[in-house]
Amino acid sequence: MAARFPLTYRVVILAAGFVIVYGALLFRLYNLQIENGVVYAAKADVQATGALEVHRGTIYFSDKNGNPLPVATEKLMTQIYAVPTKIEDPLETANRLAEILDEPVASIERLFRKPGDTYELLRRRADAETAKLVAEAGIKGIYVDDVPERFYPFGPLASQLLGYVGPSDKHISEVGHYGLEKFYDKTLASRIMPGKGNEFASTEAGENLTLTIDPTIQIEAERVLKSVIDEHKAKGGTVIVEDPMTGRVLAMGSFPNFDPNTYSVSEIRNFVNPAVQDLYEPGSVFKVLTMAAGIDAGKITPETTYNDTGSLALNGRTIRNWDLRAYGLMTMTNVIEKSLNTGAAFAETMTGNATFRQYLERFGFNEKTGIDLPGEVRGDLRQLTPKAPQIAWATASFGQGVAVTPLGLLNAVSTIANGGKLMRPYVNARLEPQELHDVIRPETAAAVTRMMVSAVDKAEIAKVAGYTLAGKTGTAYIPDFKNGGYTDKVINTYVGFGPTGAPRFAILVKLVEPEGAPVAGLTVVPAFRALSEFMLNYYNIPPDRINN
Repeated sequence: MAARFPLTYRVVILAAGFVIVYGALLFRLYNLQIENGVVYAAKADVQATGALEVHRGTIYFSDKNGNPLPVATEKLMTQIYAVPTKIEDPLETANRLAEILDEPVASIERLFRKPGDTYELLRRRADAETAKLVAEAGIKGIYVDDVPERFYPFGPLASQLLGYVGPSDKHISEVGHYGLEKFYDKTLASRIMPGKGNEFASTEAGENLTLTIDPTIQIEAERVLKSVIDEHKAKGGTVIVEDPMTGRVLAMGSFPNFDPNTYSVSEIRNFVNPAVQDLYEPGSVFKVLTMAAGIDAGKITPETTYNDTGSLALNGRTIRNWDLRAYGLMTMTNVIEKSLNTGAAFAETMTGNATFRQYLERFGFNEKTGIDLPGEVRGDLRQLTPKAPQIAWATASFGQGVAVTPLGLLNAVSTIANGGKLMRPYVNARLEPQELHDVIRPETAAAVTRMMVSAVDKAEIAKVAGYTLAGKTGTAYIPDFKNGGYTDKVINTYVGFGPTGAPRFAILVKLVEPEGAPVAGLTVVPAFRALSEFMLNYYNIPPDRINN
């Protein structure tokens, strides 16, 4: 039978136990609050200043079946940081770290000598080997920790569209820079919620963002664009795929681009999105809009004829066809098929300058498209004034002397595809299609579509057997902004859509300064065809032609 201790002994033993337990707890509390308090305070400072962006909303692409794919999310990254107030010998500590981090001793030591400094980030995304060496070194005041960081699993894919997250001079937390990260920063960013009484502040996760961008189309579009850039040794290029019926942007990419995971090593100019922020003279693509204006105004028809002599003298200057040939009696459809500059100038003259300008404005070139992306610029029609010489109006008819953004151009051509309505393009899948206004009558849109289909069929390069595709090339010389006039360098553009009976896609491919200044038919047209074939297969669109 177990021995029974008197009540007095049991009370003493129990009290001693409480003393031991509470003593251990007090020691632990002291260790946390006093001994390591500086470290925890430093971590709190890090979170408060946004060095750790906690629970920023994820950005998703979504495929044709609505399946989401995260393209901007969070991932635990290893950071190496210092609490200088815990470092006893800054020089010795700097010497030990310099060898591991492969950085100058003096620059590290300077960080450790700031008065009252409780936090210095030494390596934001440390590799596993470096982190291991620092941890094993056990240097007082130096810490290794895993923290959530913005991560882009597909690297440079759609980088100008997405942008990146980084420090800001105006905010205590990291913010979105460029692209959707900037435009939807307030939506995506986590929010610090103040604590009540003695409670600690907490964070509220940012909202997720699902895009209209289809990852399958985006990857293929960028692959096709990169291929044509490499083949022709071009300076860069842009590709956009849009649903012309709704304004949903399905793909948008440009080169050169950058990796948002390592944005600091890239040139700033690569962060700009050329699809919405670069103006350029589009060239002969503009002819379909010139024809649409004239036909809709009742001044010409696709069968209207003129006598092409190969040149047209205006205001002391001479306009010539791109191939320097004269074709004789030509219809307006022939003008689109053969891309005749003189024919476009004829159509503009028949339409009238004021009316022509009004239609360009209705196509949206004097306004921004309204897409939900930052930094968008509007087209430039400043040369088309009532006092402008006729040569300015003539060259504008075939896309020289006026400037557009790639998206503005594609959106304007999409009005031809959808029956005459200007749509607001968008990338946030939560938005609804928005019709801005009517541009041309459905009959006009159908007539111009037939002209564009004829151009595709006659040239054959963009033709896909079994399908009716509409398209138009553009080769424009780049202006010489220093000396006036134009350089010998070109920008090639192709814009098209299909199938024309019920369009599912509109595509723009733009190539900047291909080597040797080839015409668009040799560069961007094959790229358009390749991407069109992909779209037709991806959407399983049945052929709408039987014989060809």
